[in-house]
Amino acid sequence: MRKISNLLYCLCFAFGYQVLPGYASDLEKEKRWSEQIVDALLVGEAVQLDADGTAFLGIYTEASEGAGDRAVILLHGIGAHPDWPEIINPLRSELPEHGWSSLSIQMPILANDAALADYAPLFDEVGGRVEAAKAFLRERGNRTIVLIGHSLGASMGATYLAANSEHGLAGLVAIGMSVIELDDRMNSALATEKITVPMLDIYGSRDLDGVMNTAKARAAAARKSGNTDYRQTEVEGADHFFVGVEDDLTRRVYGWLKAHFDNKPGE
Repeated sequence: MRKISNLLYCLCFAFGYQVLPGYASDLEKEKRWSEQIVDALLVGEAVQLDADGTAFLGIYTEASEGAGDRAVILLHGIGAHPDWPEIINPLRSELPEHGWSSLSIQMPILANDAALADYAPLFDEVGGRVEAAKAFLRERGNRTIVLIGHSLGASMGATYLAANSEHGLAGLVAIGMSVIELDDRMNSALATEKITVPMLDIYGSRDLDGVMNTAKARAAAARKSGNTDYRQTEVEGADHFFVGVEDDLTRRVYGWLKAHFDNKPGE
C-alpha cells in the first residue's frame, strides 16, 4: 500500500498539469485522515487547531530534553497527512529527542484524482494553518520556531514566508522541493528570492526530476535574495522519500538546527 501511495504521489508531480479553478481543501478527506491517525497514534498528542474557523488536526510532541523553547512545524506533501510514514513521522518523532518540540499539521488536500495545478488555490489556505500552529507553540513557551516542509509542503512553507515579512519564524528546512511554474504561488524559486531567514534546501541524488532539475534555479534565487544563510545539500542515494536513509535525514536536519539556533544569545 505504501508503494502505491508513493507512486500516486510521484505521478501527481509528473503529469498533473490540468487547471481546474475554485478548489478548497477536501475537509471530509481531512476528517477521515484524522480519525485514522488518532486511532493509531503511538508517539505524540493529537490536537485540534483552528484556522479562520476551519478545524484541522495537529500532532504535538514535546521535547524530552534540552532548552524546551524551540519547536518545528512540519508541513507534509501532496496526498499525505501529518503522520506520514516517510519524512514526516521520523522527523516529528525524533527531533523532540534532541530538544526540539514538533507540531506536524494537516495541510490543505484534495481528492486523489486532483491534478497538481489544482493545488494552487490551496496555497491561500496555508497562512491560516501556519499561524494557528505558531500560536499553539508560542502558548507553550517556544520562542524559536522553524518550518520544515516536504515536497509540496516545502513549497507551501516557502510561499508563506515570502508573503509575510512579519512571520516571526526563525528558518525553513525544505526537503525535496521543486520549482513549480504552473502558478506563481507554487513557484518556490520566486518565493526563495524573498526569503532572508536561514534556509536548508535538501534533496536526494535519486529524487524526482522536478526537484533535481531545478536545484540550480533554487540556489540562484537564494543568491538573488542575498541570503547568506541559505545552504543546499544533496544526499547521496536518497530518493524523494529518503527511504532507507531516514536516520541520515534526521541527523542532517538536527545538525543544521543545532548549528543555527542552539546556544545563541536570545534564542
